[in-house]
Amino acid sequence: MSTLRRLWSIRDVRNSLLFVFAILVFFRIAAHIPVPGIDSSAMSSLFSNNAFLGLLNVFSGGTLESFSVVALGVAPYITASIIFQLLAMILPRLEEMQKEESGRQKINQYTRYLTVPLALMQAYSMLLLLQRQTGASLWSDNSLFTIVLAMISMMAGTVFLMWMGELISERKVGNGTSIIIFAGIIAGLPGFLRQVFAVYDYSQLVTLILFLLVTIVTIVGVVIMNEAQRHVPVQYARQVRGSRLAGGVSSHIPLRLNMGGVIPIIFAISFILIPTTFAQFFVNARTEWLQTVAIWLTQVFQNQLVYGVTYFILVFAFSYFYTAVIFHPDRMAENLQKHGGFIPGIRPGKNTADYLKDVANRLLLAGATFISVIAVLPLVVQQFTGTSNMVIGGTSVLIVVSVVVDCVKQVESQLTMHEYEIS
Repeated sequence: MSTLRRLWSIRDVRNSLLFVFAILVFFRIAAHIPVPGIDSSAMSSLFSNNAFLGLLNVFSGGTLESFSVVALGVAPYITASIIFQLLAMILPRLEEMQKEESGRQKINQYTRYLTVPLALMQAYSMLLLLQRQTGASLWSDNSLFTIVLAMISMMAGTVFLMWMGELISERKVGNGTSIIIFAGIIAGLPGFLRQVFAVYDYSQLVTLILFLLVTIVTIVGVVIMNEAQRHVPVQYARQVRGSRLAGGVSSHIPLRLNMGGVIPIIFAISFILIPTTFAQFFVNARTEWLQTVAIWLTQVFQNQLVYGVTYFILVFAFSYFYTAVIFHPDRMAENLQKHGGFIPGIRPGKNTADYLKDVANRLLLAGATFISVIAVLPLVVQQFTGTSNMVIGGTSVLIVVSVVVDCVKQVESQLTMHEYEIS
């Protein structure tokens, strides 16, 4: 309660939280605006019986089931971000741009531009997928104008969410993209719990207990994983500055077990949807081999084993990938050397960078494995329970807990900074 009172008493933090709350209200209003020409009632039973579409619904922030104008969520924006981060690792010019503020702003602008065609393409693919699942009942008016209008509406909704996510991120109370997904999951939580408990009865008490245990393990595991750190000791040499003797103090570099937070999960879900999305364009292709490959891709990702193994590998790989994007041991070693700091027993410069990289890789091996196991744990339990709710619930819990932990840390950081300014 004392923390809440401190939080509410600081004007900047209070205004930031109220602003984020207002943004999320607008998001939930947009989530109830249907796409023109779509009969949303035809899909109500579809999402409850299809685990893959249920995962899509979670990733869109719960807006796909009602097929609102923001049904695509922020998936196209995340895909565009992944593309430019991959290009930055390949193209030296983009890598140099990332080191400067003006360059990062240009890359962000390019990411926004790329989001628009990706959103249009994904909207068309999603409409094709749902039409095949529901049949002609998807459309109230199956005309070209209606299809184009639906695509433009869904693209505009994605751009709207992208803009809102960036506004949230500017307030420094959490990652805007993650918070939007979090808000959609929380909004659908009452209906999800009602669906879960409606399925189970007293004769399936063991299954229900197993479901609750998986949820608790996921929550505890994610919290432990986000809080775990390795402190690398740092010693600063004594330096004479004028008539004063400075330095000679000990400190440490905190290296987190999971440096990427929930971002690897979001990236993995976004990436695992790409093959099915592109396959929809070629299911009716005139070229026989292309049509065969598209149908095979559509069917193979419906297989829970293939989906689970792919999901595990992608989460593991993106944990390393995102860490490589945000963690730069060379820069850390250079900054330590500039300020007269060194790691005891390690030579400054390249040796320090190699040491930090080696420590980070060992930590990341444990962290990436752990978060990957947590991600696929509901899939394993599903084999014993036979319900797709485990898949959707596990992914939701993973995202919710990670986002809450990240937001709490950023708010606490702002409170600490405010106290330093007062003192």
